[in-house]
Amino acid sequence: MAAISFDPRINRQMSKSSHGVIIEEIEGLIRVYKDGHIERPPIIPSVPCNVATVNDVTAKDVVIDKFTSLWARIYVSNRSGTLPLLVYFHGGGFCVGSAAWSCYHEFLANLASKASCIIVSINYRLAPENRLPAAYDDGVNAFTWVKQQALNGPPEHQWWLSRCNLSSIFLAGDSAGANIAYNVATRVVSSYNPESMTKPLCFKGIILIQPFFGGEARTLSEKNMTQPANSALTLSASDTYWWLSLPPGSNRDHPYCNPLANGASNKLRDLRLPPVMVAISELDVLKDRNSEFCSALTRAGKRVETVTYKGVGHAFQILHNYHLSHTRVQEMASHIRAFINQ
Repeated sequence: MAAISFDPRINRQMSKSSHGVIIEEIEGLIRVYKDGHIERPPIIPSVPCNVATVNDVTAKDVVIDKFTSLWARIYVSNRSGTLPLLVYFHGGGFCVGSAAWSCYHEFLANLASKASCIIVSINYRLAPENRLPAAYDDGVNAFTWVKQQALNGPPEHQWWLSRCNLSSIFLAGDSAGANIAYNVATRVVSSYNPESMTKPLCFKGIILIQPFFGGEARTLSEKNMTQPANSALTLSASDTYWWLSLPPGSNRDHPYCNPLANGASNKLRDLRLPPVMVAISELDVLKDRNSEFCSALTRAGKRVETVTYKGVGHAFQILHNYHLSHTRVQEMASHIRAFINQ
């Protein structure tokens, strides 16, 4: 795949608007006006599910909840036998992105092939129109929907249900999607009766790729990591995403943003989390925060597998904006395959 550019000049023609004052903007991605109008320039194309990327994967779109416009793109590897299932959440700072973006379509089709799994890629509601916890609510609804399909087995879903190993279900995502996967997982395991919430599914693990967390206090990598012009995430963009997605009046130590703030790390021990795989990028501004999160999980007695990808930054696996991206994507697929088949 060719590298995807975040050059704001591509969308400069959209700056002429009748909506008045811009109150917040991440160039090339999102523009918020004082009158409430929101523009998301089409910097990355959306593609239909039948766009072929690999020969041994079938992809189809399904509606989960028509009232909230919640839908998913399902990828099924054509390998024989039943396969692990990943419920996957895309990145984009909670404010941009889509399960139909070409970069996610290619990445997840290839992951389904290389890791021999089924992937249900969730298209959740975006902020600031739908601030957190809307995306978490959609994530829980998507997980519950998968459970309902497994219980009822409707004929129109047998094309993927019949291939699922229901005893091997994972929550996964990258960047903001990893944040969603983690928060959905904590809701599932913290429910009044977590077994009844998951049965007949067996929730086996969580895969967090460059999880998007933050905090009022800056880490060393946030303060000192110089980002190239084509970086997918700068510190200023990170702050803007949080400002647009957190509940009004919140700061970056809100638990949605910082799961370790205000003594929250002490509560981790009580969470009955399954094994967690965390993928960290060496050149990511989130590197140190991701490492701190892994350390906190380990101190709380959780089983954590940490993998650091050298020479690449945030979202390298979908943007291919580093010369080592292709190699590291193949490594990531191998690591995920090993994790879901333990």
